[in-house]
Amino acid sequence: MASSPPGQDAPFPVPLFPGTVAVDSLERVLWWLFRSSIGAATRARVLLAIREEPRNAQQLAGALVLDYKTVRHHLRVLGKNGLITTAGERYGQVYFLSPSMEGHWTVFESIVKDMKTRGDRRAAK
Repeated sequence: MASSPPGQDAPFPVPLFPGTVAVDSLERVLWWLFRSSIGAATRARVLLAIREEPRNAQQLAGALVLDYKTVRHHLRVLGKNGLITTAGERYGQVYFLSPSMEGHWTVFESIVKDMKTRGDRRAAK
């Protein structure tokens, strides 16, 4: 992204190259996490399950038929990147989509759709 003049914040993302579309930072994170990294399909399944029904890690592992440690790993990645939030005590914390993720849900859906149409064998179901 191009930078703004000193002392001024850009009101919206500015394209880096002429003729391109500007992408905000969360959109870049979504593309990185769900299109270009190992574990993208599993992370997408976890996020879809949380949107369907907020749950704790154990419930997610059961619903997705995944190992608990695998689910915890992906929850940490999603949390570090600001895509999910939690409620409750450490044990049994319930996971929710973050407001930022909710605001970018259509971008996420297009990335997942792209995974499926490209025939990515790891695509979220």
